Amino acid sequence: MITHDYKFRVSYPDTDKMGTMHHANYVKYYEAARWELFRSIGVSYKSVEEAGVMCPVIRMNFRFIKTTHYDELLTVRTTIKAIKGVRIWFEYKLYNEQNELINEAETEIAFVGLNDWKPCKAPDFLLKAIEVNALK
Repeated sequence: MITHDYKFRVSYPDTDKMGTMHHANYVKYYEAARWELFRSIGVSYKSVEEAGVMCPVIRMNFRFIKTTHYDELLTVRTTIKAIKGVRIWFEYKLYNEQNELINEAETEIAFVGLNDWKPCKAPDFLLKAIEVNALK
């Protein structure tokens, strides 16, 4: 479907006593990668919120393969796996500077109303952007 690469450096505060990136920080980097994928197709998270829609994570799954350390340059390859009804699924593959796969993850996101948190359809402009860019 749609894939986007997002690069970042492991910052010092994101490491633990073992000198590796703490597992809790993968969540924030995958969040950033997901919204950068949307930005790459012309949709900002702000525009989704302004359309009255929030996107909470309803499921996450991680597979830790290798560790990573402070100041390493990493690449998250994010892919929209599917979009159906009020949900969208993302896949993440995290690579180190040697292009070795160090982590895999999946998230399931729901579209909900900003004020009532009830499941709702994704904004039409987001669906259109996904459709147009999936064809490329």
